[in-house]
Amino acid sequence: MFCVKTVPASTWANAVNHFRRLLSNRRLRSIVTSSSTNRPEKADHARTRSGVQRASARLQSPGECGRAERDRTISSSAANKFSVDFERGQEAYRSKDSLELLRSLVVLKLCSYDFLVDNNKEIMDLSKKILGQKVFDQFMKMTFYGQFVAGEDHISIKPLIQKNQAFGVGSVLDYSVEEDISQNEAHQKEMDSFISAAGNESIGKDYREKNYEAGKQLGDSQDEVIGACTYFHADEAKCDQHMETFMKCIKSSSESSMNGFSAIKMTALGRPQLLLQFSEVLVKWQQFFTFLASQQGRDGMEALAQKLELTQLQELMIRLGTKADFQDCLSGKKGESTGCIDILDWISLIDDRVWIPDLLFVPNVKLGELEPLLKNFTAEDENQLKRTLQRLDVLAKCALENGVRLMVDAEQTYFQPAISKLTLDLQRIYNREKPIVFNTYQCYLKEAYKNVTMDIELSKKEGWCFAAKLVRGAYMYQERERAKELQYEDPINPDYESTSRMYHRCLRYVLDEIALNRKANVMVASHNEDTIKHTLIRMNELGLLPTENKVFFGQLLGMCDQISFPLGLAGFSVYKYVPYGPVSEVMPYLSRRAQENRGFMKGAQKERELLWKELKRRLLSGELLYRPIY
Repeated sequence: MFCVKTVPASTWANAVNHFRRLLSNRRLRSIVTSSSTNRPEKADHARTRSGVQRASARLQSPGECGRAERDRTISSSAANKFSVDFERGQEAYRSKDSLELLRSLVVLKLCSYDFLVDNNKEIMDLSKKILGQKVFDQFMKMTFYGQFVAGEDHISIKPLIQKNQAFGVGSVLDYSVEEDISQNEAHQKEMDSFISAAGNESIGKDYREKNYEAGKQLGDSQDEVIGACTYFHADEAKCDQHMETFMKCIKSSSESSMNGFSAIKMTALGRPQLLLQFSEVLVKWQQFFTFLASQQGRDGMEALAQKLELTQLQELMIRLGTKADFQDCLSGKKGESTGCIDILDWISLIDDRVWIPDLLFVPNVKLGELEPLLKNFTAEDENQLKRTLQRLDVLAKCALENGVRLMVDAEQTYFQPAISKLTLDLQRIYNREKPIVFNTYQCYLKEAYKNVTMDIELSKKEGWCFAAKLVRGAYMYQERERAKELQYEDPINPDYESTSRMYHRCLRYVLDEIALNRKANVMVASHNEDTIKHTLIRMNELGLLPTENKVFFGQLLGMCDQISFPLGLAGFSVYKYVPYGPVSEVMPYLSRRAQENRGFMKGAQKERELLWKELKRRLLSGELLYRPIY
């Protein structure tokens, strides 16, 4: 871990005084308040103290020694407390007419039935045959498509985006056309183009290598139901077409709203099989570091606390059979006099593989010797990886020029190491001055906290702005089935409660980092009201004001308006994830979303109650024909 350097007492005191003056001059005028605002001052102080104590316990870990005092200062200085009431349906649905409320009520109720969700593709296919394409499309626009999709193209979505903007809610645009293929088709495409990654006998083979093998679930489909959100394509031309589509999406976001986001998928910009192979390479290299750390008596420690002493490393590598001079090369490369390297230094060696290929070896347990990490990574693989980075670079430049932030979506665990690595490479370039590129972290993964903390420390070390979207995750059923099929450890947290704890742990770490240096950004992408309230409480404790635009909130279009719009009206930066595309081509997206959110839909009783309550209020008050004015 990394410790914050100490500064002279006078310098620190001046900084604290300046920060207090800054907070005292900034006032939040929230137009939506809750009864919690009227709590006794003593209760507020008690809550703040307990929050600071919790933060202090985490901040006193190695490398965080400077944060605790700063945390106390921020908490004691935050004179203005803000809160949001999520119970006031009249305020939450001001942007909706009564027909929209009725549609939401009906659609959300239908989505709570397992039979309809499980058989949604068959039901839609049958409806299409009975009604015909034209009538079916119109029916979908009046119901499910109209609820969850903004429109067919960048022109038709503008009215919805502008209306939401008028009520304080921004947009994350996502062109949601997906390839609709069966499990067998996806599996065949995978096997046809899959190139096996290096060796099956290296460190971690019992879990990681099986995780990165070809398998039926790579097709991102379950039985014959879900349309694949993973992009499968046979040539580079298809990747270029996807890049052009994303560029149009970025420009549409710029034209439709200010300070918007645009979402992209990495599997659309490079072969999924290549990402799978590169992911295995990255994980093997990290596991080799863990193995070496254990040989130096540092096993059981957090990843960032583990360091390799270079002299011992060189001795061990000689015993393993390598002739490379690790000590000389790494000391010279890092220019350090500590004689140690950490996991961040170790991972960075992958970037220098052209210059130091002799260092990139991992043990082959079966043969009892070292083997080249990249022995099966061909020149063509290298070229395709470079072309993927070039496409990402084009998109990031386009986003920067158009004043749009780029959201790189998370995907399955067996792609994610490569996706995160390529995203970090992009952040190094474009997040120097302000956050442009956002990475996504899935908190239903057991390794989520490690990934978040490592990337934050890397951003601090290299001097760029950390930017993240935190989600619970969208591939749980598929991940579990694949782990069972290939017989490796399930990468998913055991239940929803443990996932929520992981989410809050990651969120607290990021919020603390924002409070410390005001460079990091985070989007809290959640439909869970408790998570939103947890974030607001922690922002209060840390003195993070909504007007600073460091913390964003995100929900899917058509869901949780009782959370999104009160947040927007209260002055918070909140965004709807806005998919768009032709009706027939967006059906796979709607099918997948129905599967992913089945648990939430079944539990959306409160949202349906608020919708029904607002409809009855309008009926009784003579406002049934209410039209939003903006």
